[in-house]
Amino acid sequence: MSDLFGDEPPAAAPSAEPDAGAPLAERMRPHRFDDLVGQEDVVGPGRPLREAIERDRLHSIIFWGPPGSGKTTLARLIAEITRARFVSFSAVLSGIREIKDVMAEAERTRRAGRGRTIVFIDEIHRFNKAQQDAFLPRVEAGDIVLIGATTENPSFELNAALLSRSKVFVLRALTVDELVTILERALRDRERGLGVSGVEVEPDGLKAIATYANGDARVALNLLELAVSAAPSTAETGTARRVDLALIRELVQRRALLYDKSGEEHYNLISALHKSMRNSDPDASVYWLARMVEAGEDPLYIARRLVRFASEDVGNADPQALTVAVTARDAVHFLGMPEGNTALAQAALYLATAPKSNAVYTAYSRAAADAHGDVAEPVPLHLRNAPTKMMKALDYGKDYKYAHNEAEGIAEMDCLPPSLRGRKYYIPTSRGFENEIKRRLDAWADLKRRKREP
Repeated sequence: MSDLFGDEPPAAAPSAEPDAGAPLAERMRPHRFDDLVGQEDVVGPGRPLREAIERDRLHSIIFWGPPGSGKTTLARLIAEITRARFVSFSAVLSGIREIKDVMAEAERTRRAGRGRTIVFIDEIHRFNKAQQDAFLPRVEAGDIVLIGATTENPSFELNAALLSRSKVFVLRALTVDELVTILERALRDRERGLGVSGVEVEPDGLKAIATYANGDARVALNLLELAVSAAPSTAETGTARRVDLALIRELVQRRALLYDKSGEEHYNLISALHKSMRNSDPDASVYWLARMVEAGEDPLYIARRLVRFASEDVGNADPQALTVAVTARDAVHFLGMPEGNTALAQAALYLATAPKSNAVYTAYSRAAADAHGDVAEPVPLHLRNAPTKMMKALDYGKDYKYAHNEAEGIAEMDCLPPSLRGRKYYIPTSRGFENEIKRRLDAWADLKRRKREP
């Protein structure tokens, strides 16, 4: 970087040549933007962030993305390019005292005219609110430029004040093709990679590694390094050392799905399941269900969401839906896992293919709004019981009409408070069984009108 910024190297830039004993993922970490694979929409040529980094005009930023998407790599690139003092530490290992020491030194550095300090915090979401607050005065004073890296949604995990002073850049998981490119580069590289190993990897094997990695470059490179070390020797095979698809499958017994029961992915997946069932898509519904179950989600949590869905989105269009959902919950509780997975799948598929109606949900919402917003009128006298003489003398139960004594089983009688008479809360759809309910209500309304006529 001396040709661009002078002869003085960055204060804390990492070594461009990692230890030969370091993991392959660390050795292959890019040290130039031209070597970076993926994230072109964030740091591609001409993008604002790339320009700010290369011109050393960076402001506080947050990198938000899944593991292995390049957050730390971008921070290392900034460390190598910037002329500012660069300090890096992990939220897992650092405490509030260390933070305050770094902030105090940053203030002294700037007041002495030696420029700003760039502070990189890996896994910033692990800092509590008090620790995050410690950065605010120095960010506002311009003593530090904060770079945070997180796998969690910053909206939930970062202080609003800190978030408002930072620009969030969203990094996506790398594609299979991008990971294959990274793996091929590692196989060719004779200085930092596996070029001197003499091992060949079949194209199908590289694709299998990239697929297993699930967008994570670190996982992909670690698995490649493991596969190369496990490749049969020349003496065993009589040919050049080779990694084939069978070896990869042997090394990869089961992929650990990215999931956090309390993080954003938890809510993303349950949202996808709910909305797929609502849209009557059984294939998507069972897929998202399987994603949650196989990742280790609490099956009773899923069952509770299915029960809720049965009332909220199916309702009386298929009254049996609630019974199916509750029975699935009981089956999961009785059987446990993994045997209970099919009960959940059965319920999800039933709900996805049932006729849909949110009339029950909207009816309750309207009624609840009136219960909170209007005057809480007393129960009309004719709807009250009168178990004592005094209550009868006060007209409790007067003019009540017993529906079973009516020829059609319907009495012409108002049951809402006076101010709400005529209000409609439940408006059934014409889908499923609600079509029959709608027919009944229309007929009863007509009957009541005729009874009111002179």
